[in-house]
Amino acid sequence: MSACPAGAEVRCQEAESLIAVVDHGAGNLRSVEKAFQYIGCHAAVTDDPSAILRADAVVLPGVGAFADVMKRLETLGLLGVVREVIERGKPFLGICLGMQLLFDFSEEGQEKTAGLGVFRGTVRRLPAQKGLKVPHVGWNLLDIKGDSPLFKNLDGAPYVYFVHSYCVCAEDRSIAAASARHGIEFDAAVSSGNVHAVQFHPEKSGRIGLAVLRGFADFAKL
Repeated sequence: MSACPAGAEVRCQEAESLIAVVDHGAGNLRSVEKAFQYIGCHAAVTDDPSAILRADAVVLPGVGAFADVMKRLETLGLLGVVREVIERGKPFLGICLGMQLLFDFSEEGQEKTAGLGVFRGTVRRLPAQKGLKVPHVGWNLLDIKGDSPLFKNLDGAPYVYFVHSYCVCAEDRSIAAASARHGIEFDAAVSSGNVHAVQFHPEKSGRIGLAVLRGFADFAKL
């Protein structure tokens, strides 16, 4: 980023392409922000609806409980903002819980919790199986499907880092961009139009994760 003249920092920031990282208080928000900054993008964590709507691209990260984060987004007045961003066709990336929130429902907790309903499908707990621990924590192989822009910079057999107890299998199989296996096969990424999402943590996935974020930034023309 070029240096701003004295007193003109705000004008320079407004003129620069911005990735808004939605701040709902749960997730590796600063790590996501720093990962984008590392690859040369201007990213900022924010819970300001107007800043999110003005941004050139929006990222929704998340860890923790599905219902808690949905409630937090509602309390902050951001549920409608996220929906509007997507409806406007703005480049959008969901990460981990941010991917799960895009679907109809989650079975986490005692009752089903409604999600954003961008995609059809239910978030379900990974089944307990002998020799496999839940939550699923660690590196796993991606099976890339289709031609999602997220993976255009990858080749070979990429490994990425997961931390999750719940997963999604999208009803519309045409949006499935990658899968992984932990006892069962689940969707590790989805892509449709302006909306992309990953179950793994690109900000924790080293060189491969940075390449995924670069793929999103290139898709957003940033």
